[in-house]
Amino acid sequence: MKLFVTGGTGFIGSHFLNAALKNGHEVVAQHRPGSKPRIPLSHEPEWIEGQLNSNFIKQLKECDILVHLAAHTPNPPYDSLEKCLYWNLNMSLNLLNQAYEAGIKKYLIAGSCFEYGSSGERYELIPVDAPLEPTMTYPASKAAASVAFHSWAVEKNVSLQILRIFQVFGEGESESRLWPSLRKAAISGENYPMTEGEQIRDFIPVEEVATTFISSLSFDGVDLGNPIIKNVGTGSPQSVRKFSEYWWKKWNAKGELQIGKIPYRNNEIMRFVPLVED
Repeated sequence: MKLFVTGGTGFIGSHFLNAALKNGHEVVAQHRPGSKPRIPLSHEPEWIEGQLNSNFIKQLKECDILVHLAAHTPNPPYDSLEKCLYWNLNMSLNLLNQAYEAGIKKYLIAGSCFEYGSSGERYELIPVDAPLEPTMTYPASKAAASVAFHSWAVEKNVSLQILRIFQVFGEGESESRLWPSLRKAAISGENYPMTEGEQIRDFIPVEEVATTFISSLSFDGVDLGNPIIKNVGTGSPQSVRKFSEYWWKKWNAKGELQIGKIPYRNNEIMRFVPLVED
């Protein structure tokens, strides 16, 4: 099976490439000029340099599945709504149209848990049909894209899966995120100031996310013109505090976890946990 993968040098994209190549898939991987994989790869895919607004029809004609992992400013501070919509909706839809013109019938797309936004706090476990109520620019663009891609797949009569990823962490993650910044402090022997850590999340290792995407390449049960949306998580929620204490101990940190040192963010969602179905 030959895959066309966008966002091949991103956090999740790098891990997906490793998993896909180890599983024997042929891969054509798009990357932005100057970007490099976040982790070492077992071997190299066929790299295609270019932004999402480039013309990839020639390469797409050689592929069986489009795996769309690229995203514009997925971590705060987010870009403007206009730019997020341009890349995450408009140019992504343009890419899907190129793939359709090239004859591709199968589409696997990375969504975001943050598409649920404020509606997520109304659920013990967030179902995939929960209202999309994003409150920030990047999540709003991903939510708009999910709605558009769903309609597009029905119109074009193709197979589409959107996998909404919850609290992913691991090697290659942006240094500003919880797990990398926690590890940096632990290894350097520094104290780590944090909130009370009562937020409940579903933390999933990036390797498990990559494995889920690999499994989804079979497209079992995904019919033409009937898109499927899934939540990607472990099904084992825990508090930010418990998560931080576990890793702090695992890394034999010499400093102190300064719990309660900093306040919660404004409008912090205290519980954000998916309903994960087999």
